[in-house]
Amino acid sequence: MNPFWSNIFRSSGYQETLAYFLSTVPIFSKLKKRELSFLENIVHVRDYKADEIIFEEGDIGSGMYAIRSGQVRIYTRDENGREIEQALLEPGDFFGEVALTASRPRIASARTTEASVLVGLFRSDMQDAVRKYPAISAKILLGLTRVISDRLHQSHLLINELKRERGQS
Repeated sequence: MNPFWSNIFRSSGYQETLAYFLSTVPIFSKLKKRELSFLENIVHVRDYKADEIIFEEGDIGSGMYAIRSGQVRIYTRDENGREIEQALLEPGDFFGEVALTASRPRIASARTTEASVLVGLFRSDMQDAVRKYPAISAKILLGLTRVISDRLHQSHLLINELKRERGQS
């Protein structure tokens, strides 16, 4: 491209913003730019070192996380204490979303495998937002409901498939 025109047509850098990143997370994908700006102000961005525990199985969940950079291992432990990997999550993935609405023990542990940047949205911030900004909060909660429904549906299909494989109906 001609250098004269490159300054005019250069990207605004929006794709590097936290708001843009949040728009790529399925829970928040239906939010408009103004709503993403609101969300940007209530999330918490934290840098984690490699092999840092985010939460342990059994901890009471307080919120969800989206991976902006790095990698997170989700695992459980068997009866001998050995780790059993459940998932290896990459940038753009998210986890712990059920904790936005329910104060329950975590069913798995999460640990970074490398230096990572995570974006957290916590139940207390969501509850505060529901009181102060109900319309935006409703859109976020609808996104959460959509994601949980999709995961529940996939789990149901998997259970049915496993039953068929074992000859049960």
